[in-house]
Amino acid sequence: MEAPGRARKRALLGVLDHAKRELVVITSGTKRSGDFADLLTRLDRSYAPRPGRASRPVVLALDNGPIHTSKASRRALAARPWLTVEWLPKYAPELNDIERSWRDLKRHYLAHRTFRDAGQLDLAIHRAVHALNIERRAPACAFISRAA
Repeated sequence: MEAPGRARKRALLGVLDHAKRELVVITSGTKRSGDFADLLTRLDRSYAPRPGRASRPVVLALDNGPIHTSKASRRALAARPWLTVEWLPKYAPELNDIERSWRDLKRHYLAHRTFRDAGQLDLAIHRAVHALNIERRAPACAFISRAA
């Protein structure tokens, strides 16, 4: 995503939680291993085992892109034994469910808009993620009538 004028970009890093039907996103001015580690820290808050929280399996599907395979990223993943990583092929976005979420965000929530600066773009991204999450959590059929 770019903010016009200075062409400042915002990278989106995220996880699709199928159980909660929720997209968890962080944004960054870069897309580096440190940003991936920040995403993992965000996941720690919501998913890492801790006293009083029921433990559940967490599987992270990652492509073999450099941001995921760097030494720093491998160390960050190894520090989280509660996470299971499934490696996807490097150039197979059709196998990664989160790619549809990125497409939905861009096409339906952020397309045809301009932003004064990267901060406004960042805010719009987080609002769009929130709106998308609300839409996804809505029941598919709010009322089902009884068949006679």
